Amino acid sequence: MSLTRRDFARRSAATGAGVALAGSVGALATAPGALAATDDGTEELAGAEDRKGGHGIGYGPLKSDPAGILALPAGFSYKIITYSGKTTLESGEPTPSNHDGTATFEGPRGTTLLVNNHELAGARAQWPHPVPLTEGLVYDPAAAGGCTVVEVRRGGEVAEWVGIAGTATNCAGGSTPWGTWLTCEETEDKAGKNGFTKDHGYVFEVDPYDRRANRAPHPIKAFGRYAHEAVVIDPKRGHAFLTEDASGPNGLLYRWVPPHGFKHGRGQLRTLAEDAGVLQAAKCFDSGGRFVDDLSRATKIGTTYGVDWADVPDRDAKTVSVRKQFKDGEITRARKLEGMWWGDGGTYIVSSFAREESPVAHDGQVWFYDPKRRTLTLKVLLGVNPAPSKDGAFDGPDNITVSPYGGLVIAEDGEGVQHLFGATEKGRTYPIARNELNIGTEAEPEYSEFTGVTFSPDGRTLYANIQTPGIMLAITGPWKRQR
Repeated sequence: MSLTRRDFARRSAATGAGVALAGSVGALATAPGALAATDDGTEELAGAEDRKGGHGIGYGPLKSDPAGILALPAGFSYKIITYSGKTTLESGEPTPSNHDGTATFEGPRGTTLLVNNHELAGARAQWPHPVPLTEGLVYDPAAAGGCTVVEVRRGGEVAEWVGIAGTATNCAGGSTPWGTWLTCEETEDKAGKNGFTKDHGYVFEVDPYDRRANRAPHPIKAFGRYAHEAVVIDPKRGHAFLTEDASGPNGLLYRWVPPHGFKHGRGQLRTLAEDAGVLQAAKCFDSGGRFVDDLSRATKIGTTYGVDWADVPDRDAKTVSVRKQFKDGEITRARKLEGMWWGDGGTYIVSSFAREESPVAHDGQVWFYDPKRRTLTLKVLLGVNPAPSKDGAFDGPDNITVSPYGGLVIAEDGEGVQHLFGATEKGRTYPIARNELNIGTEAEPEYSEFTGVTFSPDGRTLYANIQTPGIMLAITGPWKRQR
């Protein structure tokens, strides 16, 4: 049943402008000019001391790394798990480059399994370390991207092998409730472009436990063909929620509703027909029932929109990109819809920096979609960072995870200095790590984003990647000591 504008307006009036519809929003805030919710429900500007970990927030200031890779708070340390061109796969070939979305799984005999995307776009020949074309695991031999599976064993021994190859621009993705990884192609390239032999812009399933299950890769065409960023599965309803990182026009938030009688499970997604279920795009409206054309319109933490869903006409985008199949007024757009993570009964959704092609400029938002109430609530708002080359502020959120210790952990992909940072449930932010490998100079910056932020199944280790050149890091420390 859809939530009509009239229903949402009536419920909003009864609960105070709609904010209370999503319960206790626990508003979060970051960066220059961001609004932080205070304990009495009012709002104040988040100060620089809060953003740097002051007032007893987080784990304290970051300490420079003598090795020049990762600055961390006192008491924390890191290990390099894989390093493109330096570590090798089981086959003896080098670890591929451009690490991106990652998820962890509990492996056999106390091991941890990770599936790691490699965001390699365009022609395969341009990359010195593409994903190897392992026999039986290749979708398109002309494409450079794919996933590797990493096993971290007791004692620190690491093994790595190919999960899928011959895909393109594998950006984010998402883990499933049944223990697999959905890898997303952030491209719309069709066969013939860059020498590709097949169309791209799909989602593929990768099983970290069963190598045989990954043979003969098959795209989940029911999820649509567009510049996929991330995906989550609602474990109760079976819906898939997907983000699109695209511009000209801005991308969309999607929902896939499975066909009647379909049951999720290992290998089931690849059995779906190309037109199975219904693919839809989000259409938002405010507490007064007014249509919202772009999520950047929200400039206040706690803003809550009602959400309807419009069916996608041609999900395979045979002639027209999916986001271009809708007229103005039919759907709600957002600049750089990025990472997603399921938690707290819904999904957190990132809309990254919107300095261009958006009605209102900002340097990032995090929204929470509540599928039960069919509402979208703004949890994090980053004001425009005026000095990205200087440390002390955050911009450009990308990959995201829910921390087992409360709040969110976010990977930064903005301009200038790059961080992993946390946001508490009470609306304060703090740094967790700073990239010291790709710092460059103000005149010639060489910044590389953080990606793949995810905790180990036991919560003791935070894994994250420096995308360029491609380094997977395991961060440990007194996580429970958060002040």
